[in-house]
Amino acid sequence: MSVVVVADASVLLKWMLPPARGERHVDEALDLMSRVRDGQVSLIEPPHWLAEVGAVLARLSPATVEEDVVWLEALRLPVHASATVYRRSAALACQYGQHMFDTLYHAVALERPGAILVTADERYHRAAAGEGAMLLISEWGSFLAAGNLC
Repeated sequence: MSVVVVADASVLLKWMLPPARGERHVDEALDLMSRVRDGQVSLIEPPHWLAEVGAVLARLSPATVEEDVVWLEALRLPVHASATVYRRSAALACQYGQHMFDTLYHAVALERPGAILVTADERYHRAAAGEGAMLLISEWGSFLAAGNLC
């Protein structure tokens, strides 16, 4: 059995974009991607994930955005969309003053038993970490070292 991860756009983009100068935790994000590919980690995403990642790629990597979106779409990542996820996301957005696009990833992790949100968004993490089911990509190595993969 693999661990279930909700990787938000801040992590998924580290898979797709060449590291910017000073970009941190790319190796951790690529390790996560490798473990997804090897079946050690299962990803589940909110319904808007591809649109959000694609929008950023269109802005930052217009020369490769079409092939990048095709590659991402080929992953056929399962999507978790339910009224409960949307309600939880809206509550998180209001409670923590965050954008609902960010809270949707967290809501999926909170509503899916055993799932964990992995994010590089330190601002969101500072705001909503108390809700649980979340870790920073910088904590990925410690998460693995603690034996969290079966």
